[in-house]
Amino acid sequence: MSVNTQGIALVLNCGSSSIKYQVVDTTREEPLASGLVERVTDHNEGVRSVIESLSEPGSGVDLSQLTAVGHRVVQGGSEFSAPTIIDDEVQDAIAKLAVLAPLHNPGHVAGMAAARAAFPDIPHVAVFDTAFHQTLSEAAYSYAIDQRLAHEHGIRRYGFHGTSHGYVSRECAELMGRDPKELRIITLHLGNGASADAVKGGVAIDTSMGLTPLDGLVMGSRTGAIDPAVVFHLHRAAGMDIDEIDELFNKRSGMLGLTGYSDMRDVHKAIEGGSHEAQVALDIYCRRIKGYVGQYMAQLGGLDAIVFTAGVGENDDIVRLESLRGLAELGIEISEERNAGRKKQATLISTDESKVQIWVIPTNEERAIAVQSIAAVS
Repeated sequence: MSVNTQGIALVLNCGSSSIKYQVVDTTREEPLASGLVERVTDHNEGVRSVIESLSEPGSGVDLSQLTAVGHRVVQGGSEFSAPTIIDDEVQDAIAKLAVLAPLHNPGHVAGMAAARAAFPDIPHVAVFDTAFHQTLSEAAYSYAIDQRLAHEHGIRRYGFHGTSHGYVSRECAELMGRDPKELRIITLHLGNGASADAVKGGVAIDTSMGLTPLDGLVMGSRTGAIDPAVVFHLHRAAGMDIDEIDELFNKRSGMLGLTGYSDMRDVHKAIEGGSHEAQVALDIYCRRIKGYVGQYMAQLGGLDAIVFTAGVGENDDIVRLESLRGLAELGIEISEERNAGRKKQATLISTDESKVQIWVIPTNEERAIAVQSIAAVS
């Protein structure tokens, strides 16, 4: 039986002090409306501001026609492996998962409660960043620590950016004219936050982010993978407490820690100005990506395609080129000519001789959330 994915959804991404929103008609390419409410201190007021904006004459939106309200939720834990219709029990379960995502889930829940009160007669659906990675095997998601403690405290690899990885991997299969079940794809979501996924047969088998979004690739201000003993060393040698180290790893590391800049455009300007530190930082960034490409190619048992997406992935031709340079022996050959410049639409950037297709595919998480939300209530 086919699932209906046609309709209109209000997609909400509620943070602790902001609400991003978009109204998506899944029969159209462009959203009907989008916006951002900042400096939110009361989510009821924030949602009211969203409604007022969408109710203005000329907004192009008829709120009475909404099929669903879709909510982005960062952490779904092990409990949620698919888009889920929100009731009080589900909302409470998401709130309890705040222990795993203290910076995200409380804002999601506050926005959820406010939106459910504002739209009581419309179904609300939670779409989880972690859900796409619930297909990981036990060997892929487990950490080699005391398993009693791991189970008691939910310590495992969850992965994030799952909505994006799922969306671009499906788009890649369609662009290739292939059944996703036939393909082995590496997806590279490179933004201020960055992660890599290994997708086999349409499902994730590995991902670079872990218990939190800190692990894996080098990011704008996050370390990415690092020897955990650095925590002990900083405590003993530098006298830093846990909160200070947490803040260092998440907010003062990555490209910011290496160069003083979290924006890759500023890093490139510094390199053009002769900065050795910036050049080394870019080398570290691309080297880490290349390492995951090799690792995931081995885990997949071969490779059909690589996809770059998100802010850096879609716009930075230098990062794309340097991350895949020298991999011709693995059947990965990027075309400097096709790769050049920013890509606002799906673009094939591999050479004709490359055994592995290389794509830049703009991500569209809001549309993916809308489609999944409508399907969940159909």
